[in-house]
Amino acid sequence: MSIELTQEGLIGVITMNAAPVNAYDVPMLLELQKAIHEARQNEHMRALVVKSGLPKFFSAGADIKTLQNSNATEFANLLTVAHETMHLMENTPKIIIAAIAGHALGGGLEMALACDFRFAMDKKYQVGLVEINLGLNPAMGGTQRLPRIVSRSRALHMIATGETIDAGTATEWGIFDRLIPEADFEDEVMGYASKLASGPTLAQGMAKLSINTGMESSLGDGLTLERSHQNILFKSDDAQEGVNAFVEKRQAEFKGR
Repeated sequence: MSIELTQEGLIGVITMNAAPVNAYDVPMLLELQKAIHEARQNEHMRALVVKSGLPKFFSAGADIKTLQNSNATEFANLLTVAHETMHLMENTPKIIIAAIAGHALGGGLEMALACDFRFAMDKKYQVGLVEINLGLNPAMGGTQRLPRIVSRSRALHMIATGETIDAGTATEWGIFDRLIPEADFEDEVMGYASKLASGPTLAQGMAKLSINTGMESSLGDGLTLERSHQNILFKSDDAQEGVNAFVEKRQAEFKGR
C-alpha cells in the first residue's frame, strides 16, 4: 500500500509511502481517495494531516514512467482521477494540513495546494511546478490554485520556467503558511491539528466549504451559502454547548456535531 491512514488522538494522519519519491499513478491516487473517504466518515478523526513517510520527498508528482507508457486515453484518465482527488480534499468538511518536510514538485506541490494549510519544515529542499520541463503544464490544479495564492505573474513565472524555490522563499511568497524548525516540526504540526480537532469541527468544516465555494462565486451567492451554513450550525449540539458554556463562564467541550 502506498497510502496509510492512521489515527493519533482525534487526528487522522494520511502518510504517503511510495518509495523512492512518492510519485503517484492512478492506483496511488485511488488509495488516497479511499483514505480521505474513510477519514471523512470517521467522526473520531476531526482534523487531518497529509504527510510523507520518506525523508527527502513530500512528493515528486506524477510517475514519469507511467506517463511514458500511457496512451492518450490512459493519460486523460490519470488527469480525471487526479482532479477528482484534489476536489475531494477541498470539499471534505474537515481541515486538512499538508506537512511538508521534503521536495514538493509538480503534482506533489499541487497536492499540497489542495490542502487547507501547508506547514513546512525548515531545511533544504525544493518546491515548484516543473511540468514545463516535460513540455506540459500543471494539470492537477496548479494553474488555478497557485495564482490564487501568489500573484498572477509570480505563478506564471514558476509555471513557465519550471524554476524551483526553497522552503523559505515559498513561505515568503505565501505558498507555505508556516516554516517550522526541524526539531519542532512534528510537535507543532500535530499540536495545531490537535487544537483544531478539539474545537467545533462541524463549524470549522462549514467555514472551509463556505470559503472554498464562496471564493469562486459572486458575493451574493457566497453570502447565501454562509447564511445557509449558519442556520444548520445553529441547530447543532456544538452551538448549544458553545452558547451555554459562554453563559456559564466555562470552557466549552465540543463534540463535532
